[in-house]
Amino acid sequence: MALKSFKPITPGVRFMTVADFSMLSDKRPEKALTKKIKSHGGRNNQGRITARFRGGGHKRLYREIDFTPRKDGIEGRIAALEYDPNRSAHIALVFYADGEKRYIIASNETKVGDTIMSGHEIEIKPSNTLPLSDIPAGTNVYNVEMKPGKGAQIARAAGTFVRLMAKEGKYAILKMPSGEMRRILLECRAQIGQVSNLENENISLGKAGRSRHLGIKPHNRGSVMNPCDHPHGGGEGKCPVGRPAPVSPWGTPSKGYKTRSKKNSSNKYIVSDRRKKS
Repeated sequence: MALKSFKPITPGVRFMTVADFSMLSDKRPEKALTKKIKSHGGRNNQGRITARFRGGGHKRLYREIDFTPRKDGIEGRIAALEYDPNRSAHIALVFYADGEKRYIIASNETKVGDTIMSGHEIEIKPSNTLPLSDIPAGTNVYNVEMKPGKGAQIARAAGTFVRLMAKEGKYAILKMPSGEMRRILLECRAQIGQVSNLENENISLGKAGRSRHLGIKPHNRGSVMNPCDHPHGGGEGKCPVGRPAPVSPWGTPSKGYKTRSKKNSSNKYIVSDRRKKS
C-alpha cells in the first residue's frame, strides 16, 4: 500500500502523508460485529489517571476481532478488507460456509475473494491458521498465541511478523520483531504471513491536530517544569537533570532500570534477550 502526499497549500499538509485506502472495500462495518466503546481518557475504575496524555479523539466503534480462528474444517471467504480505527493493521471480513461472519486481522497478501481455513494439516498459505507444530521452520507468522486457546498476543500490529526458527521438544523457538528468541508451546496457533498495512510506520501526521484526533494529548518536558512538579524542573535556562539518571515524575529511573516483576515472569522462556550483551 502506497502513501499519499499533498501540495503544501497550508502548513498542516506540507509534510502530511496519509495511507492510500484504494485497496479497501467501500462499505460500512458489519453492524453485528461492532459495539460502542467509551473513552476513559487514561483513567482507571477509580477515576485516577494511570495513562497520561490520553483524551479526546474521534468517536469510534469497536470491531470484534477473532484473533485466532478456531473454526476447524470450515472454509471461509474474504468478503471485504476494511479500515479499523482501533488498530494500525487492516481487518478482513470473513464469510464462513456455515453462515457465520467474523473479522480477522488481514495479512499483507490477503485479497477479496480469497479462501482461508483453520485447523491441523491444512495448506500453508497467507491468513490460514495452524498450530505451530504443523508449520514448517523458516515460515513467517503473525497473530501468535502465548497460551493455547487464549487468543493471539504476539505480532498483531501493522507490518509485523514472527519467524519460526526451530522446534525443540514441546516448544517452538520464535524470533520476535525485537530480535528476541522465545519459546512458545507447539499447541499455540498462529496465522501464516505478515500483518497488513506495511507503510503505516512511514506515515507523517503533519500537524498536531491529527495527533489529537487519535486521542493523544500534548505534554511538556520535565526540564521546563517547576521543581514541585517534576524532579528535572527548576534552575536557570536549560539545566541538566541534576541527578545521576533521568527519572519519571515520581522518581523512578526511566532509562535502563528494570521494573519487570520476577514473580510469574515469562523470562524462563526467553532463549536470547533482545538487548545484545557486549
